[in-house]
Amino acid sequence: MRIAVYPGTFDPVTNGHLDIIERGARLFDRLIVGVAQDNYKDALFTTAERVGFLKQATSHIGNVKVEAFSGLLANYVVSKGAEAVVRGLRAVTDFEYEFQMALMNRKLDKRVETVFFMTSNEYAFTSSSMIKQVASLGGMPEGLLPKPVEEALRRKYSFPVLANQG
Repeated sequence: MRIAVYPGTFDPVTNGHLDIIERGARLFDRLIVGVAQDNYKDALFTTAERVGFLKQATSHIGNVKVEAFSGLLANYVVSKGAEAVVRGLRAVTDFEYEFQMALMNRKLDKRVETVFFMTSNEYAFTSSSMIKQVASLGGMPEGLLPKPVEEALRRKYSFPVLANQG
């Protein structure tokens, strides 16, 4: 069985993340979506909320499992019997960071490989950070989040959905 881990903070999960999950699930027998508990970002949603959103959004994909993890990614990957880390790339700036992380993970354990997916065109500019920034200023870019996540984001920032200005 070929197992991969798709790690991230997913704060919040976007349709771009879901695109990578669906594509990764087609290539691997099992895809574990690992929600990082240890991160250096200020999380808007709790770990439990992020895991819940992902479980709901991926419930239709039979070979995807969602769980929280902490500690070193390389250790987590090996503990799950996985052979690969799945990562998405949007731009050159993503590549530089992801390349460093892939090399570090391989240095920590030579069994850990990284597989990069190029983003789909419609999500090339999408990031959780940008979506949170726009929402904090009163905007909601429609079509970039699963509906339950969009509703939760609206509640966090206490504003109604705006008509698509786009």
